[in-house]
Amino acid sequence: MNSIRQDWFSNVRNDLLAGLVVALALIPEAIAFSIIAGVDPKVGLYASFCIATVTAFVGGRPGMISAATGAMALVMVMLVKEHGLQYLLAATVLTGVLQILAGWLRLGALMRFVSRSVVTGFVNALAILIFMAQLPELTGANATWQVYALVAAGLAIIYLFPYLTKVVPSPLVTILVLTGVTLYLGLDVRTVGDMGELPDSLPVFLLPDIPLTFETLQIIFPVSATLAVVGLLESLMTATIVDDLTDSSSNKNRECVGQGVANVATGFLGGMAGCAMIGQSVINVKSGGRGRLSTLTAGVFLLLMVVFAGEWVAQIPMAALVAVMIMVSIGTFNWASIRHLREHPLGANVVMISTVAVVVATHDLAQGVLVGVLLSGFFFAHKVGQVLAVSSIVLEQGRTRAYLVTGQVFFASADRFVAAFDFKEVIERVRIDVSRAHFWDITAVSALDKVVIKFRREGAEVEVIGLDAASATLIDKFGVHDKPDAVARLTDH
Repeated sequence: MNSIRQDWFSNVRNDLLAGLVVALALIPEAIAFSIIAGVDPKVGLYASFCIATVTAFVGGRPGMISAATGAMALVMVMLVKEHGLQYLLAATVLTGVLQILAGWLRLGALMRFVSRSVVTGFVNALAILIFMAQLPELTGANATWQVYALVAAGLAIIYLFPYLTKVVPSPLVTILVLTGVTLYLGLDVRTVGDMGELPDSLPVFLLPDIPLTFETLQIIFPVSATLAVVGLLESLMTATIVDDLTDSSSNKNRECVGQGVANVATGFLGGMAGCAMIGQSVINVKSGGRGRLSTLTAGVFLLLMVVFAGEWVAQIPMAALVAVMIMVSIGTFNWASIRHLREHPLGANVVMISTVAVVVATHDLAQGVLVGVLLSGFFFAHKVGQVLAVSSIVLEQGRTRAYLVTGQVFFASADRFVAAFDFKEVIERVRIDVSRAHFWDITAVSALDKVVIKFRREGAEVEVIGLDAASATLIDKFGVHDKPDAVARLTDH
């Protein structure tokens, strides 16, 4: 009961108001993403309603907004073009199933391998993409002085109104005021209604009209797998960001399952696959939304507005929503990451900038994060590989050389380990003390085999001491230096 009260009723007024702001901002984006995917605007609007509503109950991150997104829409383009809407709905259902499986397999825990530099790069790239997405409304035929005046006025209201009162979210005030001004003055500017026809009925349950054959599965599975990965990646990254913004924690595995259940539901209600939206989530948090009620309110208000108040919603000037999204872009970008470039390690900066560059260049979050994670792993392995020291002393009147190995021996440090020994020294016995070292992989085991066998070839007796339990188990299983035909085995190894 305490958990329910905290998640749902601890912040009712702010959650309701924030949900209303998010619902208004969701409308044009859902329509735009539908157009990107090549489907009717209703598909994106129904998806945003369904996903937000379902994740409010089953998601793992209270206060996070999930809906139709641009990253997911880009993956759907070819499927819709070649096979049509019904195959997209089936792919959406399968996407949900795959995400549920990912949650059950506890793959959400993989987020711990995503470094802070990757998250920062992801955030900065999304901030840039959010801003770039507003440029069509500020350029070309839309670039009139009225539009610029409305956007400037909207930004002024957003940033100055909180100094008067924080009872009502300033983005909501911006949307209401600019809509009123536009109608009163009769300004000829682009509105939400110009982006596409709004639905006039509630969504209904339906089964995708496709043949249930293996050939169909071959068509939709690659798309569904990509959608599942992109959706979970964006959702888990967004959850991490909202965790930071609200100084709270979330259940990543439950979020995987929640996203999956939402996508299964939206596929049966005529919607496209979706995931968490960092822009709308930031709007929600900045507007005071913290609980599940804000997410539910956003979904329900969205549907009620487009179905029952479509004529009024259609009058909202796009300039008002552009102002809100510019505020989100500015608030999302991690400006401290720019100020601290000189202070942070070079590797961390390269990871962050590379993530930003790839995401902005490809508009593919998965590719950007993958590049960031790989670079993080490379720099980490290189750094740890350098933390290896091998010292030695002579004992027993020059007859024994005792080596002391300190550090981590694995694929990145194996060559340095081998190079630290003097195989040309004339010595009777060699003692290798690895009590301060750890062997991590078969490359490290092979390196130890090589060292021992080389010393034996030179006529020295070799003793390895101090192996910890894990290293000893690995060496017993894969090592060859103490087995018959060690040289031949090493060659095969």
